[in-house]
Amino acid sequence: MKLRQAGVALIEFALILPFLLLLSITAVELGRAVWQYDILTKSVRDAARYLSLQTPGTHMTQARNLAVYGNLSGTGNPLAIGLAPSHVPDPTWQTAGTAPVINTVTITIRGYQFRPMFASVFGMSFGTVTYSDISASMRSYL
Repeated sequence: MKLRQAGVALIEFALILPFLLLLSITAVELGRAVWQYDILTKSVRDAARYLSLQTPGTHMTQARNLAVYGNLSGTGNPLAIGLAPSHVPDPTWQTAGTAPVINTVTITIRGYQFRPMFASVFGMSFGTVTYSDISASMRSYL
């Protein structure tokens, strides 16, 4: 009986290996997509926090650099692969209420596309994913 089953485990492993690889790569790509989304969310929040302490209509370039590069000077690599200053439109300031008047500032990352490490695996295409607008609004203190 043992002689007839020799090599069966190897054949079973060979049959299940593509599915395990596909599942592993999908989990890795999903994790990367969530991680990059989290990076973008935090960078927009930091830029909105920075603008909330500035005079309305000023320091827009520095806020854009903060959202893209993580610093005010705009040096170094972007925080996420493929992120560019063109993805960050001009921030908007809004006022609401009469007594007291509340000023808010909103900054957005628009049109960012996540690109997976693997274009396709075993014929399954991952393709690019375009995130919806990622924005943050904060109360302006000036």
